[in-house]
Amino acid sequence: MSLTVAIIGRPNVGKSTLFNRLAGRPLALVDDAPGVTRDRREGAGRIADLAFRLFDTAGLEEAPPDSLAGRMQAQTARSLDAADVALLVVDARDGVTPADRHFARWLRRVDKPVIVVANKAEGRAAIAELGDAYGLGLGEPVAISAKHGEGLGELYERLLPFAAPPAEETEPAAEKPLQLAIVGRPNVGKSTLVNRLVGEERLLTGPEPGITRDAIAVAWTWQGRPLRLVDTAGMRRRARIEERLEKLSVGDSLHAVRFAETVVLVLDALLGLERQDLTIANLVAEEGRALVLAANKWDLVRDKPARLAELRERLDEALPQLRGIALTPIAALTGSGLDRLMGAVIAADAVWNRRIPTAALNRWLAQVQQRHPPPLVAGRRLRLRYMTQVNTRPPSFALFASKPGELPESYRRYLVAALRAEFELPGTPIRLMLRKGQNPYAPD
Repeated sequence: MSLTVAIIGRPNVGKSTLFNRLAGRPLALVDDAPGVTRDRREGAGRIADLAFRLFDTAGLEEAPPDSLAGRMQAQTARSLDAADVALLVVDARDGVTPADRHFARWLRRVDKPVIVVANKAEGRAAIAELGDAYGLGLGEPVAISAKHGEGLGELYERLLPFAAPPAEETEPAAEKPLQLAIVGRPNVGKSTLVNRLVGEERLLTGPEPGITRDAIAVAWTWQGRPLRLVDTAGMRRRARIEERLEKLSVGDSLHAVRFAETVVLVLDALLGLERQDLTIANLVAEEGRALVLAANKWDLVRDKPARLAELRERLDEALPQLRGIALTPIAALTGSGLDRLMGAVIAADAVWNRRIPTAALNRWLAQVQQRHPPPLVAGRRLRLRYMTQVNTRPPSFALFASKPGELPESYRRYLVAALRAEFELPGTPIRLMLRKGQNPYAPD
């Protein structure tokens, strides 16, 4: 996939709809409100047999460089620098606007091939407006409908000359990247953390709340280990979410958690562990993802030992199902603590993928029953017959008992805690499923 294509244009011309169409699935948020996309989103695009790397960008607007819109335009410029060809999207229904002409002049000064794409060209009236697009001085426009998938054949023909011929030698399969989602409340420093990790201003940051809207994936490598970082929108309490766009953003964040392998929950160390932080942590645990906590803005904390002890005590009290979870103090703005954070991420992933031999599990099961026997039911002792690990990611176990429905929840929690301690499974969700059955190793 040697061809890279950047989709650019003013707000609300259908750039994200085109991105989703070329990607083959709804990766980018789409809404009627202008300016939904703010950060650069990357994906794999395809038209027939032509595959390419794809950038979706923020809508171009004239604005001061230090404003949010100005920083968004700087991100679009970086996307253009990294691309082989740009698709300048205009709205065929509106015709060419002064903003389209302004940014066409900007593109003509850039040493980069540009294809003008007239989107929303479903009807004859829209096609009649295409004449104005010739006046942009960027060649013949391509009439498409990203929503309905029309005109992609002509776009294929226009992109094909920029694609390099396929390599004759096949490259060895790359190691699958670790899917790492960065989550947390708004304005805790998630995007700043991602920027510091990757070593560039890849994502928009600033004092404005709710800058990140899409879940943005960034490819990265740490000490030779490939990762796919996913920055997400801040998640507030559901009762405070009123706007439709914020609901879409939070839905995108939840989707990122479900498809992640490990999740870093970023906290504001100055505010401590708040109720919403615990809600997010519980959500991650329910989804069965590995979890690491990052206490950001640690450089601003005055009494560091006291705050760390306070956070740890609160975690043990509020998240007993994740006992031993890694808590790493960091300062995303300066880069302090990030190596420790990534070490904790890799360790959490290893625990999440750990498999325990069946023989070791059953020796342990016999020992824990001797130390603390199961309760009596109708005057008879419950018998825990056999245990085996049925899955990883997270570690999941099946426990076969004489009367599984009678085992109290308190004893089940005791088993999970003992299992976590014995086999060194700190901080990861553990699934324990009760089954009725016979020990397959018992004689007939």
